[in-house]
Amino acid sequence: MSAPKAPSTPSDTAARRFFHGTRADLKPGDLIRPGYASNYVGRTSPWVYFSETLNAATWGAELAKGEGPGRIYQVEPTGPFMDDPNLTDKKFPGNPTRSYRSREPLRVVAELLDWQGHSPEEIKAMKDGIAGLEPIDD
Repeated sequence: MSAPKAPSTPSDTAARRFFHGTRADLKPGDLIRPGYASNYVGRTSPWVYFSETLNAATWGAELAKGEGPGRIYQVEPTGPFMDDPNLTDKKFPGNPTRSYRSREPLRVVAELLDWQGHSPEEIKAMKDGIAGLEPIDD
């Protein structure tokens, strides 16, 4: 078995774009911090999750708990981050969704306003598929 991959750091990310989907109404410069209520389950998480793919962020925006419209933000990590074990090698070997998590905040760069959501049928199927699942938060 190979050694775990070293965490990435903000200095490794100059040419990369990251996204976070949620229902929170945020502004550029705001920080998205771990330790708050999860978008998906009724407890807090020690992690904040984000992705390099707009599709993964779209699911985040559409599946997030709460009222109001789904929103997608371009974000930048402020500290080290790692592959999201909820997806990497558990569901999608090799992390094709390019999904990550960090114990450090994400800084909002901008809100994306022109994203395309999934159909109501696709959203229902996804919600049914993840019902009862708990994220890996260790």
